[in-house]
Amino acid sequence: MTKNSFKIEGILNKALNGVDLKPEDIHQILSLEDQDLIQQVFETAQEIRRRYFGNELFLYGFVYFSTFCKNECTFCYYRNSNQQSPRYRKSVEETIKISKSLADSGVHLIDLTMGEDPVFYETNNFEKLANLVNDIKLETELPVMISPGLLPREEVTNLIDSGADFYACYQETHNQDLFQKLRLEQEYKERLEIKSFAKENGMLIEDGILLGVGEDIKDRVNSILTMKELGVHQGRVMSFVAQNGTPMEEYPTTSPSRTKELLVIAVLRLVLKDKLIPASLDVDGIKGLEKRLMAGANVITSIIPPRSGLAGVSNSTLDIEEGHRTVQGVKKIIKNLDLEIATKEEYKRWIDKERISAIKKDVKRSSC
Repeated sequence: MTKNSFKIEGILNKALNGVDLKPEDIHQILSLEDQDLIQQVFETAQEIRRRYFGNELFLYGFVYFSTFCKNECTFCYYRNSNQQSPRYRKSVEETIKISKSLADSGVHLIDLTMGEDPVFYETNNFEKLANLVNDIKLETELPVMISPGLLPREEVTNLIDSGADFYACYQETHNQDLFQKLRLEQEYKERLEIKSFAKENGMLIEDGILLGVGEDIKDRVNSILTMKELGVHQGRVMSFVAQNGTPMEEYPTTSPSRTKELLVIAVLRLVLKDKLIPASLDVDGIKGLEKRLMAGANVITSIIPPRSGLAGVSNSTLDIEEGHRTVQGVKKIIKNLDLEIATKEEYKRWIDKERISAIKKDVKRSSC
């Protein structure tokens, strides 16, 4: 056994025994190039997933109901000034219809996503958004995630009152200097703090990072530990895919090695343990699903029905009209992986467990 193998084995044993990994432990794993050691990391991540979730996976239906955005994020296809990206706003009726079809197909959650649409943000008219969440909860009887950008605090409260379960708001990086290059004229601290506010008021929260946008391994370590400190219920990583019509359309000329993303997925599992780690269909479509699941992910996101007129994020049309990004398409991939799709009741129980845990922590803090 080499010195490096001995170190990695020790780190993985720490994770298996519930010991928190140190920054240098995480850096060591994310720096790996030896395929045998990388496979050991993946197998450890799978074992930790089994301890908390058995062999069950959760599925998210993705409804990108407005692609208009007031922001100029340098990496994003839907930045305000990009003339090449498809623009649409789905009506309330269309959005509900698509959400119901996703619910009928077997997803566990409806992910309602939009850019920071001027119709809402520049008029400060968010009542329609809260009503939409309430309608979809009633029509689908499923939990709802809302991904609307950086909302005012009072609107987060209104969404909680309307029944929203999850608030997703991605930093993309937790290197503040890099953040300012990616999210122009936005405040790092405000975006981070709105998630804490949502969590303190009863919502589950998700944060996420992009790989290949100028960060280094130290930044990735920092992001993973920041998400843990924030107390995310779901931690996401996605590889950057250059988008036409953006300042970063040729940076880099190729997307980062998928092994780097898979290692971050695995480390998120080692660090966050009983939380949700997505395997997104947005980067590589259905062909990239198996590897992400075998790295420790337990949520399949960005399921989009064909002929719905919806776009994705990183690859806006990949595998959608072909019908691969559906529950049936997912089942074809996982049938030989010793994994299965959980029931809707099991997902709701997980959400309830997380909420009860948060309440207990609040009570404990209050009594100290």
